[in-house]
Amino acid sequence: MEIAESTLNKTVLEKAFATMATAKAMTELYEENFKTVSKYVHATSRGHEAIQIALAMQLLPQDYAFPYYRDDAMMLGIGMQPYDLMLQLMAKKDDPFSGGRTYYCHPSLRDADKPKIPHQSSATGMQAIPATGAAMGFWYKENIGIEDKNEQKPIVICSLGDASVTEGEIAEAFQMAALKQLPILYLVQDNGWDISANANETRAQNAFEYAKGFHGLEAVSIDGADFTESYLTMQKVLKTMRAERRPFLVHAKVPLLNHHTSGVRMEWYRDDLDEAKSRDPFPVLKQQLADAGFSSEEIEKINRTAVSKVQADYDKALQAEDPKPEDLFTHDFAPTPVTEEKGERNPIREDKVVMVDCALFAVEELMKKHKECLLYGQDVGGRLGGVFREAATLAQKFGDERVFNTPIQEAFIVGSTVGMSAVGLKPIVEVQFADYIWPGLNQLFTEVSRSSYLTNGKWPVSMILRVPIGAYGSGGPYHSSSVESVLTNIRGIKIAYPSNGADLKGLMKAAYYDPNPVVILEHKGLYWSKVKGTDEARVNEPSEDYILPFGKANTVQEIWGQDTEETITVITYGMGVHWALNASKDMKEKVEIIDLRTLYPLDEETILKSVKKTKKCLVVTEEPVNNSFARSLAGMIQERCFKYLDAPVMVIGSENLPAIPLNMTLEQTMIPSMEKVKVKMEELLHY
Repeated sequence: MEIAESTLNKTVLEKAFATMATAKAMTELYEENFKTVSKYVHATSRGHEAIQIALAMQLLPQDYAFPYYRDDAMMLGIGMQPYDLMLQLMAKKDDPFSGGRTYYCHPSLRDADKPKIPHQSSATGMQAIPATGAAMGFWYKENIGIEDKNEQKPIVICSLGDASVTEGEIAEAFQMAALKQLPILYLVQDNGWDISANANETRAQNAFEYAKGFHGLEAVSIDGADFTESYLTMQKVLKTMRAERRPFLVHAKVPLLNHHTSGVRMEWYRDDLDEAKSRDPFPVLKQQLADAGFSSEEIEKINRTAVSKVQADYDKALQAEDPKPEDLFTHDFAPTPVTEEKGERNPIREDKVVMVDCALFAVEELMKKHKECLLYGQDVGGRLGGVFREAATLAQKFGDERVFNTPIQEAFIVGSTVGMSAVGLKPIVEVQFADYIWPGLNQLFTEVSRSSYLTNGKWPVSMILRVPIGAYGSGGPYHSSSVESVLTNIRGIKIAYPSNGADLKGLMKAAYYDPNPVVILEHKGLYWSKVKGTDEARVNEPSEDYILPFGKANTVQEIWGQDTEETITVITYGMGVHWALNASKDMKEKVEIIDLRTLYPLDEETILKSVKKTKKCLVVTEEPVNNSFARSLAGMIQERCFKYLDAPVMVIGSENLPAIPLNMTLEQTMIPSMEKVKVKMEELLHY
């Protein structure tokens, strides 16, 4: 790194001291009014202010920041007012970050004149992957030539507490930053404590030492309580990053001078408070002002102004309006432009196309049309093109920057889409099998699904997650699972589960133009229609402009309402559609079949209309039945259609066992089949 100057000018010092005095005054005011402000939990930056302000003062509006819950001085440093932070402290309606939905100093910001801050969860390491995804987004845009009009290139800041660096997801983020040389700065504020556990109990090395294991991630260790040292170090690091586009880690040693949070008091467990107070950054910066020629009167005036401003903002925030009950129901999703089925679903073609190719052609068409579209995951690159050949030829056609392999990092694959989306891209990512989704659930639940809701609509995550799913050909316990019941319990995502190639292509297009996160569950047994009885999954490939909105079920077999004959509705999706079609071949006039196509949003209107007509209902799933999405659906139908029903709503699915065995006989005994579904249909018809 190039050496910069060794002293700071008076303007920088004055601004820094005013900001630090403000942060200190806020902490002290919160302590004085503890009973009032501790209605909701909060933490403050007291002791950490110097490094936070030193960084914040040098960030640009095109930069992206991912702070953590102790970074209120950083927020002040980028231009937020005490009043703004206090609105969140008290969970007020006009809280600029979340509208009263999330904790103090869990910011999200999309102001034109400030660094951009996507959704921040209760950031104890989880933010590292979305942040690294944003940096990967810049890397991608620079590599394929998406124009950036800023004079200085943007960088990403990921702020971390030292304890969070022990998280496994941190290693995934560091690995990718080092591997691809991403423009991200990991700022680790090391105060030596987790909550009540200290560094000696919980980590074998500090973050500076840990970073040395990631070749290509340059690490620096500084006294983060010294403003001048912090500012000059950041100046050098940021200048290097803007020019050389590579990652850094700054390990800043700081004292913690306030409670871990308002709910966990420092006097309960701390034995180092006197030593920590001796490293207070406030008197250090105060002395640096004096050394730069500020009089004691000037310094005190700056401090008094800050204290007065904090008190005035606090008094104003106390009077601010609380959210109303109806405010609960906004921004869970951003509005989608896709509301109608359009394009030609069944054009005349010479040959029908298998389901996997319908998806492949959809992605290819999207990538041709949109430079913002890219695809990554395990083994999707040019060498293989996906273990199911679902990405075959794409890397060759679009380049290794647009279609690339990742390590075996499901958390990174899923969570990086938050940052990718935030910088204006549309990532399509893959988890290789549904069984492998579990390491990614933390990111899917905590970061992806909640982003729009907890930022009051500022940062919906626009991404597509493809998940091959289901039992097929003796895949055994690690390649055969159905996981939709877990996913349908994650609010804030949309879920598709198509049964044929036309639906898959149309839903893939809808998912691309939807500004919200979408999971597409793609049954492996339908990909090539190799399973007996799945020929209906092959289709005449729909036209390029074909698009199918979410939340529209398809009546794949319709019957008339009858007064003299017993009839049933089968509600199903994915492979279940084919079981139901084959099982009902000899009783088509008695069995109506509804293909849900999307599990969320759910087309309740079509479901209920059919059940009220037929008077009996069977829900068919591949999942084990107990505690499943299918049983929940059956419960809803029973509740809403009770007075119309001539029999209980029944469910058929896999046996309630922990895993699908490898042996073919055991697998077939475990999962449903056409024969099993037919027996259940007949039982219900004769009920």
